[in-house]
Amino acid sequence: MIRTGLFAVALAAGVALPVLAADFSLRFIGQQILPTGQMVQGVEFGGLSGIDYDAATPGGPSFWAISDDGGGERGTPRFYNLSLDYDLSGFHGVTVNSQIFMRRPDGSTFPSSQRTVDPEGIRRAPGGNLFWSSEGSYSANSASLYQPFVREMTPAGVHVREFAVPGMYRYVDNATTGGRGNRLFEALAVSPSGSRLYTANEDALIQDGPITSLGAGSVVRVTAFDVAKGSVTGQFAYVLPAIPKPAVPGAPFPPDNGLSELLAVSETRFIAVERAFAYGVGNTIRLVLTDLSGATDVSGSASLAGAAHVPMTKEALFDLDALGITVDNTEGITWGHTLANGNRSLVLVSDNNFSATQVTQFLAFEVVPAPVAQSVAWALTPGGLAATGVVVHRRSR
Repeated sequence: MIRTGLFAVALAAGVALPVLAADFSLRFIGQQILPTGQMVQGVEFGGLSGIDYDAATPGGPSFWAISDDGGGERGTPRFYNLSLDYDLSGFHGVTVNSQIFMRRPDGSTFPSSQRTVDPEGIRRAPGGNLFWSSEGSYSANSASLYQPFVREMTPAGVHVREFAVPGMYRYVDNATTGGRGNRLFEALAVSPSGSRLYTANEDALIQDGPITSLGAGSVVRVTAFDVAKGSVTGQFAYVLPAIPKPAVPGAPFPPDNGLSELLAVSETRFIAVERAFAYGVGNTIRLVLTDLSGATDVSGSASLAGAAHVPMTKEALFDLDALGITVDNTEGITWGHTLANGNRSLVLVSDNNFSATQVTQFLAFEVVPAPVAQSVAWALTPGGLAATGVVVHRRSR
């Protein structure tokens, strides 16, 4: 269900808009844009589909980011270590520290000339390793079909283990049951305790009903794994809304919508990134606070189409349209470093699809825990209105 609340967005121009949010505030710090075509160690940089902060990286805190280049596009499947330079005054720069190739269980790198994986999510594991997810690659030719997975690797990309992914996600024929091509494991989250790892399909499994459309939403499955055992502990339904905007007339492909990422707020609560795109219109990126406590465990349900279950609760948090800037294909979200005033930060990153018409966009926010009354007062002062970006807040409960 959708729960609503009262709060406002104060823009630099002083315009207040009604929106929805959680019990914390987000202040937009700024953005950094990297143009498509930048090369790192002879390979094109881009396709960033997941990002995670690591406070314990040797040499100082940094970020891990994964490219969705699965081979056969720009090069060998890879991930990056990044430094993001931002503070309370603004976003000052991005440094690519290193490029690392993911390795297969046999120790070899994935081929650069053939699409065998579709990397999407990356999260730091409790012991310092990294979890990562792949949507796999569907093909009617069994020799070119690669199943989705969730794995653990070292920071050097060396394979450690694979989680026991439920069979319902496997590609079958892309028509009657199983996963839909390019609509599987976009999301990846680790609970604050480190005991649970979560993943979710981007849009509905075939047996769970149609994908989202302009007229109707869909349902996806958020699956919880026991990190120590690597096995499933539960599964919960997350309801996607209908596609918010139509494409322009004559568009070469229809608009779409999907769950592109999850970020754990607590053991049961997450910030979900809902990403929609309409040709000729652009991206609609919405942050949603969602909670699985009280939701039905649907791991035993063969189909969710028409099945009775209680889905995860949802509360609209922030629509990035309110920033007043062009927002690219946002797919990654992470907590960031602690700012000078003691507040936490939040970072989003976009996947440029290696397209000349798109960019790799980093967005940084301050997470403000102050009571709403103080947030409103600050936002409406000359200093607040002159600050970079947006303040989002709600009445405390």
